[in-house]
Amino acid sequence: MIYTVTFNPAIDYVIHTDKVELGSVNRVSKEAMFFGGKGINVSAILKELDVESVALGFVAGFTGEAIEKGVENMGIKTGFCHLKNGNSRINVKLKEYNIKGNIKDNSVCDDLENERIGQETEINGQGPKIDNESVEELLCKLDGLQDDDILILAGSVPGSMPSNIYEIIINRISTKRIKIVVDATRDLLLKVLPYKPFLIKPNNFELGEIFNVNLDGKNVDEIFFYAKKLQDMSAKNVLVSMAGDGALLLDENGDTHKCGVCKGVVKNSVGAGDSMVAGFVAGFLDGDYEYALKLGTACGGATAFAHGLGKKEDIYKLLQQL
Repeated sequence: MIYTVTFNPAIDYVIHTDKVELGSVNRVSKEAMFFGGKGINVSAILKELDVESVALGFVAGFTGEAIEKGVENMGIKTGFCHLKNGNSRINVKLKEYNIKGNIKDNSVCDDLENERIGQETEINGQGPKIDNESVEELLCKLDGLQDDDILILAGSVPGSMPSNIYEIIINRISTKRIKIVVDATRDLLLKVLPYKPFLIKPNNFELGEIFNVNLDGKNVDEIFFYAKKLQDMSAKNVLVSMAGDGALLLDENGDTHKCGVCKGVVKNSVGAGDSMVAGFVAGFLDGDYEYALKLGTACGGATAFAHGLGKKEDIYKLLQQL
């Protein structure tokens, strides 16, 4: 079984408007709500690929109830810990667009000929305080993982949790043959490397931050050099996403794989990295790293070309391009 962990899930309230004027009433032209968080995004894409997973993490209050019910309505199994106080966060994604081209049925940039000019602003909620008792509850749930399960840890750590929670989790289950996938940045990522995670997925900018260098996705040799450093620090597989320049994979067998990007109009950046992780993990279930890289790339593209997370039909259409 695959398990994903989202410490601080959220309701993402996405609103579109043609113009924002501070200090006055603004009208929304289009709106949508999504139940999100990096681990939940991974579970959602796995579901699109007909791969089962269990979404773990913390929820609180009426918004937490909505998140839990929303995830379950997506057909995803859940095992959330329920906090006694507070409410799960709401994140507001404000998309301010001036549109050129044909707009049909009040849609916002759904047609390829439309051109978007504008900016996106995010206002993210703080989230509830996660108490020590609830942290221990999550750890007890993770004690139930078995050999050959896959655990996906993604995202930042809330301030109310131990800053070394990734290490605590991995150390606690280290006696079992569990594949650990970590999608995190800087110190969070570096500190788990001694535990030999199965997969880590920095992008080229995050990889550069770790080694204090600027890494352009077009310089594949340089990215390979620093990705190999992470592998030498005990990561088994290193997947580096490079936006419009594709992705690079150093696998545990010593082979290097590079994949280009899918063709399409980028409408969204939220969740594309999570989608790549989900696609890679699903693709690897057949033991083929090259296919895993391609499926991960197709999943990331499907999300980037959509207003939400990618859908199964779009994923497999894009896979045919690779």
